[in-house]
Amino acid sequence: MNEQIEEIFESLKQDLEKAYLHQQNEYLVIRAGRANPHILDKVMVEYYGVPTPINQMGTVSVSEGRILNINIWDVSQIKNVEKAISASDIGITPTDDGKIIRLVFPMLTEERRKEIVKSVKKICEETKIAMRNVRRDALDMLKDLKKDSLISEDEFTSAEKEVQKQIDKYTALADKECGDKEEEVMKV
Repeated sequence: MNEQIEEIFESLKQDLEKAYLHQQNEYLVIRAGRANPHILDKVMVEYYGVPTPINQMGTVSVSEGRILNINIWDVSQIKNVEKAISASDIGITPTDDGKIIRLVFPMLTEERRKEIVKSVKKICEETKIAMRNVRRDALDMLKDLKKDSLISEDEFTSAEKEVQKQIDKYTALADKECGDKEEEVMKV
């Protein structure tokens, strides 16, 4: 295979992998009625003038199915961590006993589950759009190679089919991930 085509495929695979990993990371922070430490990944606390993730300020653990415990190492920062969690969009009010912050995840209503499924589907669709953009870029690069007579019509056609094969593979992975997350959210 032409060296330039191989570079295009390497770039294609990396970009598709990035889109898929982004989808997985987005799904990690979606609340599905169970305690999930990843829900705090995007919450930053002002710690001595520096925005710091909670998992770098203490330990975050699941004590029961629906209770998340946050044990902050610097006890003087408990109020700051509580404020940051309250100000975030996770929708859970923290409680503390002076040593440990607890987040109790309420049971989700049917209506709330349906709203979450909508956002799961939206993330999946955004992932697929990103993948289609990657496909378009790869095909544009292949067309430029063909236009400049660096590859033949046959090489272009087989490369075009290979691009579509990669897109189909990653789209199927994204759909499966979406279906799994929907099932997890809808399970009572």
